Amino acid sequence: MSAYILVVEAEPAIQQLIGLNLNRAGHRVTCVPDAEAALESLEDALPEMVLLEWDLAGQNGIALIRRLRAHPRARDVPIIMVSARGGEQDKVLALESGADDYITKPFSPREMIARIHALLRRRAPHAAVDTVQMAGLRLDPSTHRVTAGAQQLSLGRVEFRLLNFLMHHPERVHTRSQLLDKVWGSDAFLGERTVDAHVGRLRSALQASGHQEHIETVRGSGYRFVAWDARVKLGWQSAA
Repeated sequence: MSAYILVVEAEPAIQQLIGLNLNRAGHRVTCVPDAEAALESLEDALPEMVLLEWDLAGQNGIALIRRLRAHPRARDVPIIMVSARGGEQDKVLALESGADDYITKPFSPREMIARIHALLRRRAPHAAVDTVQMAGLRLDPSTHRVTAGAQQLSLGRVEFRLLNFLMHHPERVHTRSQLLDKVWGSDAFLGERTVDAHVGRLRSALQASGHQEHIETVRGSGYRFVAWDARVKLGWQSAA
């Protein structure tokens, strides 16, 4: 497994350590010290993965993740945040901002390589390939498009896989660990809060067409896609 990886790290010694281990693992690496240099490098070649530090000179790593997710070329590139910040809120903020994984410093090179390989080979092992239409939404895996009538919704690649799985299994409640296994893959090194972060982003994307209520939280259990039209159900309840 070989990939072109962009490393955004301010400390030269850590740059060298990461670059050396990635090269030994068979990857091609470009190391840059800050956000602006990272964005400039995108004009030359698009990486297959980005590893970036939180505390960068000028623009920090969170702001860079958000810019990458808004960049037309880099919006779907896998991103791993590498930081000495180990608090839960820091990890959640990074994941909600668009990171796919989070590695806390200090870390072992073997763990870093394992996480990178898991993310590179991660596929949705149970992803359905058939088009599904439900509750006014149409999801087409072959074109990676989700539409609500004539309106096309903009979903990230993880949010698309999550919606694809939930719509193909409507009304069933799936725990966070089940979703990690079925959407991210059984080799993912991620915590269950990752699911919460991406469910939030999925709901935000569906809000444009008013479909966010179809992603339902089942307290103490997990999440499900509700196939009924929320407006119809609410009207029936009020009539009753």
